[in-house]
Amino acid sequence: LRDVYKRQHRHSLQEQDIENVCKVLRSQFLTTGPGTATFEKRFCEYTGLKHTIGLNSCTAALHLALLALGVGPGDEVVTTPMTFIASVTAILHTGATPVFVDVEPQTGRLDVSRISQALTPATKAVLPVHLYGAMADMRALRAVADAHTLGIVEDCAHCIEAQRDGVRPGQLGDAACYSFYATKNLTCGEGGALSCNDPAVANAVTVLRLHGMSKDAISRYSGKYKHWDMIAEGWKYNLNDIHSALLVDQIERLDAQLARRNEICAQYDAAFSGCPDIELPAVPGTSARHLYTIWVDPARRDDILHSLHDKGVGVAVNYRAIHTLQFFRETMGHAPEDFPNALRIGQRTVTLPLYPGLRDEEAAYVSRCVLEAVGERG
Repeated sequence: LRDVYKRQHRHSLQEQDIENVCKVLRSQFLTTGPGTATFEKRFCEYTGLKHTIGLNSCTAALHLALLALGVGPGDEVVTTPMTFIASVTAILHTGATPVFVDVEPQTGRLDVSRISQALTPATKAVLPVHLYGAMADMRALRAVADAHTLGIVEDCAHCIEAQRDGVRPGQLGDAACYSFYATKNLTCGEGGALSCNDPAVANAVTVLRLHGMSKDAISRYSGKYKHWDMIAEGWKYNLNDIHSALLVDQIERLDAQLARRNEICAQYDAAFSGCPDIELPAVPGTSARHLYTIWVDPARRDDILHSLHDKGVGVAVNYRAIHTLQFFRETMGHAPEDFPNALRIGQRTVTLPLYPGLRDEEAAYVSRCVLEAVGERG
């Protein structure tokens, strides 16, 4: 067997993707130009949303989405403590205050039934996270948001291909924010995008992603020179044509790669379903299958991680609860027990290898190693 297990993830880039980058390098435009516009168009076709703005990260997308909805100092944004730190730091970047709501114990996703208790007159928006690849309950969340006039910014870093209750990411929220980081289902190493149906949000983000300038490079330099103005305080968040070139043809492979990840997940499910020491998170709807996570005895979680590493199996922890990390402990003052479901999940999580290139025999080896590690007693 290959030493693939020493890596928790391997990308699925192909020679055509590399050649697409070479074509850009031979062309005139390296920054945001026709290549990024082509990616944005194709991504809209895949998601079914009307507008896509290419950005340099999902963090940038979350930040600009909140700004486009008018979130700023003095406002509060409700979110989950079971996520990557960027979901929360994007709120801080606006000057607003993140307000945590605990998660569902069976899924790890934001518990919509708890949101109303956390609302105050300062609440401006909700930021749900589609964790592991499966969506939060967007129909229930939209009802809460409408009842209290709140915006919704969806963190879709794990979730391009999913749907739940007949809804896809971005269809009920005000903005859907995507990551194309190195480990994601669609990747260019570093990158992101914001997609939405609201032209006002799209226009605002288009300006804010490039210093607040009224024209980008291709607008200024195609044809006769055109003067630009600065119309807002913006950021350097744009996606360039080099990264866009890596993305365009991958979009066409998303569904086939999802089918392969589903096969691997089914193999894992079958291996672990009879083990009383492994809990599998519930998967509502159709998941994008970004991560395969198991929950184990918290007293033994780190021993299991180390045992798997020693067996050559790449592992990760997605995630420890945000409110238990040093920065948020010191700045927000939450006790670990304030959000017990998130705390419990964060203490039990083990993420296993999951990517289209993982072979059946390799997934079987991972399964055997997990069962052995869970069964070991010190």
